[in-house]
Amino acid sequence: MKKHQLYNSFTQKNEIEANFIKRFYIYQKERFPLLAYIILIGTFSFSAIAYSCICRNVNFVDIPTYLMGFFMAISLFLLLRIADEHKDFKDDIRFRQNLPVPRGVISLKELSNIAWILISLQILLQIAFYPKMLYLYTFVMLYMFLMFKEFFVADWLKKHQFYYAITHIAIVPIVDIYVSGFDWFLAGANISKGLWFFFVVSYCNSVVLEIGRKIRVPQQESEGVQTYTSMLGTNNAAIFWLFILSFTFLSALFASFYANLSFISVLILTIVFIICSIPAILFLYKKSIFLSKLIEISSLFWTIMMYLILGAGQIII
Repeated sequence: MKKHQLYNSFTQKNEIEANFIKRFYIYQKERFPLLAYIILIGTFSFSAIAYSCICRNVNFVDIPTYLMGFFMAISLFLLLRIADEHKDFKDDIRFRQNLPVPRGVISLKELSNIAWILISLQILLQIAFYPKMLYLYTFVMLYMFLMFKEFFVADWLKKHQFYYAITHIAIVPIVDIYVSGFDWFLAGANISKGLWFFFVVSYCNSVVLEIGRKIRVPQQESEGVQTYTSMLGTNNAAIFWLFILSFTFLSALFASFYANLSFISVLILTIVFIICSIPAILFLYKKSIFLSKLIEISSLFWTIMMYLILGAGQIII
């Protein structure tokens, strides 16, 4: 057994004695499922760049530029995941021993090494191909550093979860500004008015995802694990999720007008919104693990479809 790893009742010998590639595969499957994130962040990146192009009435950027934007986005979100592993380590050791780091699948040192490799790749690729993007990248990394340090008020934020959430979710539109910059910033243009609505959509949609994955029925709650149902109450959490989803939908409508999307695109967006609302409405009347999971799935489905419609609606519909 490796000295750098931790062990508890959840530790499995075959996991901790596996090679690094297998252990990282186990880690990503549980904490950063690459297939799901490739779809989600691929859509997110495409929509950010495409929407910027639409607002400027220009053609979509070339494929290498998009792929660079996608790589930067997914690697930035992986860095956020790794930073959270370090921040939450003490709580995970105490309350969530089933997670990969506490049970010894992978160590914080190994995750740190991955982070430094990713940062090095990000910087080298930008220097080689898009040196101008380093300006926006520096801003993103500065905000991520402040998040990692909990804005130097960790104890206060822990006691005020509302402010913790709004400050940490802000990283999503910040990454959005960066990724969309592969169009407007590289072209030397200003951010269009429509893009500001798009950034609002990104922020609100991140709240939808955040709340959606933390709605639980009472029997799923556990000590030390903060969920929105434990903080707000089971019904209130579902109502709040519906409110944020509705506000995101309205923001997306404003963004669609700036992009001159067709009536069919707006209609499809509306239908998707209605479909995704149903699990939360049903959850208000019947609390079940199935419906709580369906709310999480609806959050993801809404996100993917909304980004696709805003980014590609003008092209395919």
